[in-house]
Amino acid sequence: MNDLGPLAKMLIVMGLLLVALGGVLLVATKLPHLGLGRLPGDIYIKRERFTFYFPIVTCIILSAVLTLLLNLFFRR
Repeated sequence: MNDLGPLAKMLIVMGLLLVALGGVLLVATKLPHLGLGRLPGDIYIKRERFTFYFPIVTCIILSAVLTLLLNLFFRR
């Protein structure tokens, strides 16, 4: 019989991460969004029957902040 221990642990961790993400999303709806998604440089095109939105500046800022935070927490 195969050892399913590592798979079980991975599924538990993934489940806990999903629960944590759900909690963050619930709390985030109560907080002000600080203009994220509506920054200058975000691409927003609206036509008669077409809307295109790409928050490129927001993505760059979030990427930089998350990179700094992860480097602080996981520095060796």
